[in-house]
Amino acid sequence: MSDRSAAHGDGIGQAGGTAGYAREADALAAQYEAVTFGDVHRDVLGLVPPGPARILDIGAGTGRDAAALAALGHSVVAVEPTTELRVHGQRIHAGSAIDWVDDVLPDLTLRQCPGRFDAIFATAVWMHLDAGERGQAMARIAALLVPGGRFFVTLRHGPVPEGRRMFEVSAAETVELAAAHRLRTALSSERSDLHGRGSVRWSSLVFQAEDSLNGPA
Repeated sequence: MSDRSAAHGDGIGQAGGTAGYAREADALAAQYEAVTFGDVHRDVLGLVPPGPARILDIGAGTGRDAAALAALGHSVVAVEPTTELRVHGQRIHAGSAIDWVDDVLPDLTLRQCPGRFDAIFATAVWMHLDAGERGQAMARIAALLVPGGRFFVTLRHGPVPEGRRMFEVSAAETVELAAAHRLRTALSSERSDLHGRGSVRWSSLVFQAEDSLNGPA
């Protein structure tokens, strides 16, 4: 989870992806909570389900987004594999109705919280997966969405922080991979870094599952 203005965990099981986050959890918790759900997701807020929905937040970090979604009346499952960050989240958002889960992409078994979701968020997660893992993860996410459900992805672009496992993943590649799993692009946008780092930029993508097996959403 470290160097990410979107303030999320990496949500993956590879040791290289989660290395360092436990050690830096105290400082990172403050950093992640310094920006709001509305700031991070401002370009896609209009596509978040308006009414009570079942939402999965992969790499939930300290639960900032999960708490904001729960406050809107949604049923939220927050996946965070780093124990120290999960503990911070459970403390900071103790009053929020969040189901916390220790799980990881690309397999994401969700044994504690089975079923499908109206929306899935993967904020500052996707670039921690290599090409093979991204393929597996997209297939898993497509299977977890209800018909017409939406997948919200935020990609980080820029220099890789020292000691982190991170890949350059383009929006175009992600769009192509989503399409291969019958997820159409509902929105694609870019923005600067919320922490003012000129070398870092972000892509926001929203994909929508088909409404039925007979045609696109």
